[in-house]
Amino acid sequence: MLQGLMAVRLFVSDLSRAREFYAEKLGLRLTMDESDYLIFDAGGPMLIVEALDPDDPEATALVGRFAGLSFRVDDIGATYAALAAKGVTFTAPPETQPWGGTLAHFLDPDGNELTLVE
Repeated sequence: MLQGLMAVRLFVSDLSRAREFYAEKLGLRLTMDESDYLIFDAGGPMLIVEALDPDDPEATALVGRFAGLSFRVDDIGATYAALAAKGVTFTAPPETQPWGGTLAHFLDPDGNELTLVE
């Protein structure tokens, strides 16, 4: 039987740029740093950031897309302001959703779209 979600994978073209973004800008703790992937403590499941060769046809479909990953925050307005001040690119300001939560979508350096949720 399933016991819970262990990890999620996100694909990038530049691991060095991803390391700086996820560790320095987002503040996730780097727990493993290998030549072709990074593992971050994402407060639950691990976030595995894996480098793909940009010349690999598979990379075109996997890098720079809506990732479907949401990071829970206590104060979306403050988090949005702090990340924007660090140069994180948001696609729009936080917006309250019909179901009552608030979302803000942002991009990593490879164009992968991630979400803040409160």
